[in-house]
Amino acid sequence: MKFAVVVFPGTSCEVDTYDVIKNKLNEEVQYVNHLNESLDEYDCVVIPGGASYGDAVRPGAIANMQPVMKAVKKAAESGKLVFGIGNGFQILLEAGLLPGAMLKNKNLKFICKPTQIKVENNDTAFTFAFEKGEEISVPIAHGKGNYYCDEATLAQLKTNNQIVLSYTSENLNGSIENIAGITNKEGNVLGMMPHPERAVDSLFGSEDGLKIFQSIVRNWRESHATNA
Repeated sequence: MKFAVVVFPGTSCEVDTYDVIKNKLNEEVQYVNHLNESLDEYDCVVIPGGASYGDAVRPGAIANMQPVMKAVKKAAESGKLVFGIGNGFQILLEAGLLPGAMLKNKNLKFICKPTQIKVENNDTAFTFAFEKGEEISVPIAHGKGNYYCDEATLAQLKTNNQIVLSYTSENLNGSIENIAGITNKEGNVLGMMPHPERAVDSLFGSEDGLKIFQSIVRNWRESHATNA
């Protein structure tokens, strides 16, 4: 399986993400510049966290204007896996690949700490390795992680089981319905605010995040074995 880690000016979590894929999963991975116009050779596209373009205008707005995003949209539309973490989630919202918007945290402060989240839907390529209802520890690190959508969109998210991850202990950022991560209707695009790439080794407090990356690989291998 071959991963692309998309890097914009201001991205800051690309090294951790790359390291997980290469050294924990032993999968092929490459950094992809924001000016790149093709992602055809990759099976999964990861947009890591950080503050692309310094969050100017609003998080993800300028990143969405870059050439690589046309390729990201093409990849998503073709059914390839697209995974946005933190700022990557915000970029996917700006791109219209996921519904809703991201607001400032309810306390108007940047929050960086471990948090408990619940796997609401394990029938996705990203949560394949979890049990439904499983609670995991994954840190958050953001100032604008307060997910919001209107009532009609929220109803659709619930009906389609697109709410994949939710906060269980304390909803620090104020996200509607405690939402921590959602997929698109088709299930091949995931955005989440917690950082699983920072929870891949018990030495640093938790290795729960590793199972998200393992889910991607297991699901891809099984789906391709079935189609072979």
